[in-house]
Amino acid sequence: MTSDAADTDTYALKSAALPEIPAPDLPYRPPMPRSYRPGIGMIGTGGISASHLDAYRTAGWHVAALWNRTRAKAEAKAADYCPGARVEDDWRAILADPGIDVVDITLHPEHRTEIIRAALTAGKHVLSQKPFVTDLGVGEDLVKLADDKGLRLAVNQNGRWAPHMAWMREAVRAGHVGEVISAHTLVHWDHGWTAGTPFDAIEDLILYDFGVHWFDFLNSLVGPRVEAVFATSARARGQSNKVPLMAQALVRIDGGQASLVFDGAVSQGPRDTTFVGGTAGSLQSDGSDLGVQAVTLTTAAGIARPALEGTWFNDGFRGAMGELLCAIEDGREPVNGARENLRSLALAFAAVESRITGREVSVGAARRLAG
Repeated sequence: MTSDAADTDTYALKSAALPEIPAPDLPYRPPMPRSYRPGIGMIGTGGISASHLDAYRTAGWHVAALWNRTRAKAEAKAADYCPGARVEDDWRAILADPGIDVVDITLHPEHRTEIIRAALTAGKHVLSQKPFVTDLGVGEDLVKLADDKGLRLAVNQNGRWAPHMAWMREAVRAGHVGEVISAHTLVHWDHGWTAGTPFDAIEDLILYDFGVHWFDFLNSLVGPRVEAVFATSARARGQSNKVPLMAQALVRIDGGQASLVFDGAVSQGPRDTTFVGGTAGSLQSDGSDLGVQAVTLTTAAGIARPALEGTWFNDGFRGAMGELLCAIEDGREPVNGARENLRSLALAFAAVESRITGREVSVGAARRLAG
């Protein structure tokens, strides 16, 4: 090949053929404690609790008691997922039970904070539903309380154990792509099911309530290198929801860049694609939805295609609780600990602030959820 031909290939962005290589064996599956099997109490048995309880049943963990404002809903969940569990009339009874070590609190943030505080004060380890808090100062106070009590406080960022996200994160941590220089996610799906539900009152439903999974994923890849974000949202033509179903964010990181695009009004042909570029390799995940993803790792040595096991729902929920139980058993901070999650929230809060002001916002500058 002449030098001119080589230059033409370079300009045309043609890629060289690479051999197929074995995929590295990475610890992406939901973690399981070796022997720790505590009593678990659940406060709040709304729609998402079914995924929690199904995951715990699959893992063989003991759910001892449930509470919900509407008792019949707690009774129905107990009948379906944990027939041996008590249904309490008062959530404080769960905190008073010495046989319960861990409390899973699934309520919305406005109802959850005081119960998290009460649970920690009562000496219980806590798994908080995401998003953790709407004010970083409140979150910092809860983290300090957990530290003072010698307890573990984790956040149910279940997307961390979606098989494709977990494998990519572990590949980055193992150094397979070198230093991350780019991370880009595009999600195209139909979030219109939220029309007419309480979710339709959340102005930044997509950017915050849904998008926090991907802000958290980005945080898990680059951590404190995240510097600032510029974000927008838009109403899709024909959407039924009151709030925008489309949003996007451009994120500036030290020595790199990232982007997140959420098209939440696509009724046909859903697609989810993630690309992570590094100084020594790249990762790509693609599929028709978040539960069906094919991942590739490309390095100078070749292309690896791991055969992933599991699905986000409900392995992600088993991962969130499993990591908390392992952290308690090992006496360490959970990977999904609330302290680290505050950085994910700071990124999400900055994105919402940017959407409102139309300006780039430094991560950490927005101390609470705006709007």
